[in-house]
Amino acid sequence: MADIPPAGPHGGDGPRIARALGIDPDTVLDLSQSLNPFAPDLAPVLARHVDAVGRYPDPADAAALLAEAIGVDSQRLMLTNGGSEAIWLVAQEIGGRVWAEPEFGLHPRSSDGPVWRSDPNNPSGRLADPDDAADVWDEAFYPLAAGRWTAGRTGVVVGSLTKVFACPGLRLGYIIADDVERFARHQPQWSVNSLAVSVLPELLDLADLAGWSEAIAAARKELAEVLRRFGFAVEAADAPWMLVHAPGLRERLAPFGVVVRDCSSFGMPEHARVGVPDSDGLARLESAIGVGYAAQRRGGEVRLDSGTVPQR
Repeated sequence: MADIPPAGPHGGDGPRIARALGIDPDTVLDLSQSLNPFAPDLAPVLARHVDAVGRYPDPADAAALLAEAIGVDSQRLMLTNGGSEAIWLVAQEIGGRVWAEPEFGLHPRSSDGPVWRSDPNNPSGRLADPDDAADVWDEAFYPLAAGRWTAGRTGVVVGSLTKVFACPGLRLGYIIADDVERFARHQPQWSVNSLAVSVLPELLDLADLAGWSEAIAAARKELAEVLRRFGFAVEAADAPWMLVHAPGLRERLAPFGVVVRDCSSFGMPEHARVGVPDSDGLARLESAIGVGYAAQRRGGEVRLDSGTVPQR
């Protein structure tokens, strides 16, 4: 059996798993990313805008359209190279600390300063109460959990369109703040690429936050039922993932080309974060769990034959 590489600090291990198994990365079911399982196919959209790569980016119009969609003044929003850059820019300017652990690893962890929180919490997946407070809110997954762009709280908000539209390679994030210019001064010139800027208007036209949130909630319920049938303890969540007490789950599923998020980097080594899949992904996950754990009970070894990924 191939040696499975150790978990990375932030999920998205599909390509490394594929290399270890010698399979096509497109055949990996990567549930460590927790992306929108019902996002539209963006290949046709990207194809229509491929000529944008021959131009330097000008994000002004795209940022204004996103601000209008979210319902904030355009002067309060700036586009970033993914949610990770949004977090970095804000942290560079104001620093801060997390409200409580466990929390997303990219948030700053000073002993004092502005308080950061993710909503829904990452990794628990539970939405914050409406009257909860923080200075910086990470709403990367909020649209998929709540069915609307933002909770509209005061303070700074960072977000990620790449989670909503399941396109982490496109790198589209944003910051919302009354004094957003202070964060912009840390951003390199041409940070957001021309292709991302060009496709953003079409992405907004395709957005169905309420519908996606409802579909994710229904799929999350089905995921919980499958996991509980195998005896896993599953925590209630609002996010496009579930937190599961399942020691070694990543290692047992990876030989099947199915990847879940090891939560050791959250200080929770016996837990896994399992992204909500669509119906085909759920069937494949269920099959992989059943075969993998049956092999474990028999003391056998799980192998991939001829570089293919077992599917149900």
